[in-house]
Amino acid sequence: MEKIGIIGGSGLYKLDGINIKKEIALATPFGKPSDKFIIAEFEGREVVFLPRHDKRHSINPTEINYRANIYGMKKLGVGRVISVTACGSLKEEYKPLDFVIPTQFVDRTNQARKQTFFDKGVVAHISFAHPVCEDLAKIVYACAKRKGVAAHYGATYVNMEGPQFSTFAESNLYRSLGLGIIGMTNMTEARLAREAEICYSTLAAVTDYDCWHETHEAVTVDMIIANLQKNVENSKKIIKEIIKQIPSQRTCGCKDALKYAIVTNSKFIPKEIKTKLKVIAGKYIN
Repeated sequence: MEKIGIIGGSGLYKLDGINIKKEIALATPFGKPSDKFIIAEFEGREVVFLPRHDKRHSINPTEINYRANIYGMKKLGVGRVISVTACGSLKEEYKPLDFVIPTQFVDRTNQARKQTFFDKGVVAHISFAHPVCEDLAKIVYACAKRKGVAAHYGATYVNMEGPQFSTFAESNLYRSLGLGIIGMTNMTEARLAREAEICYSTLAAVTDYDCWHETHEAVTVDMIIANLQKNVENSKKIIKEIIKQIPSQRTCGCKDALKYAIVTNSKFIPKEIKTKLKVIAGKYIN
């Protein structure tokens, strides 16, 4: 049975109340992951947990090795990843301390981060019209509601570069476009998870109203951390419910996302690239 992956964002550096089996310092062809992968068990399901900024929160969003993190999840047998993340709200109805489950992304990064496994000898074009696994996202939403928290389904997440917060002009531009929440990490993860044929969904904890709200004070780290700490316990409760509710088998298209995506003929792909991509795409290019 495929494992369930949890990527913890700001404020979530460990999971309580589950049976931790071991920690693995994993080497990957794409470099070093953010931290050790924690292998655990809960309600008979195997879970792999990784803090994306490392447990000391010493890695900023641009510097995260997203490829190594997702590669590690794939190598460890993860079929689904739930990303727990902090976000700013761009809509009045998404209040601080609410949870949002986005189903779309808009990229506003500057491409400093590596966002594909396929380069230097192989080209792949995955379908990304629907960037999260909606089967998984619906489970995440239902579990949040079941735990009695305020949750919203179907927002668009704008992925800014950071680490600075938005300007007032940027915040209002995003609002004028109808975007729902803003963060610094999840779109890159979603792209790589799709390439790795891993289902991906976000559980976003609203910490603030970005900087657009007339009656809301300017965004500060102190404010965000205070709201994160209030939501951490709810996040953990929701995650445990998600683990219990996820079915053993996947029936969505995520599991076959690479089937027709690789356009480079296998005979032209260098041997060293095939070796590098064996965990991600070995069944298609060997």
